[in-house]
Amino acid sequence: MKIKAKTPAKKVEETQPAVKAKTVIPAIKKTAPKTQRVTFSVRAEVGSKVFLAGSFTDWNPTAKEMTDKKGDGVYTVTLSLAPGTYQYKFVIDGTWCADPECADWIQNDLGTLNSVKHVG
Repeated sequence: MKIKAKTPAKKVEETQPAVKAKTVIPAIKKTAPKTQRVTFSVRAEVGSKVFLAGSFTDWNPTAKEMTDKKGDGVYTVTLSLAPGTYQYKFVIDGTWCADPECADWIQNDLGTLNSVKHVG
């Protein structure tokens, strides 16, 4: 037995919703300035306590301890510094000293000299 609909059924067309194209914005990567390894060295008596202080350590006199690896009185420390100009001094057994090997220096607010290192 066949059943007939009173009104013919409408054919439903399936339509897909319009897809919006995504605009791709390239990500801008903020990169920190590349740092360089910079080695500082100074000669002092064997057994001395030697530190490096400067604008890169906020002038903390014990922030960067230097070591005499060979036991010959040459103390060194290596830092990673961003390009720029830095002022520094050595602190040898509690005494602040400008770098005797550095020809570039500037007078500080205390009337003494700070050594200057240019990086980059």
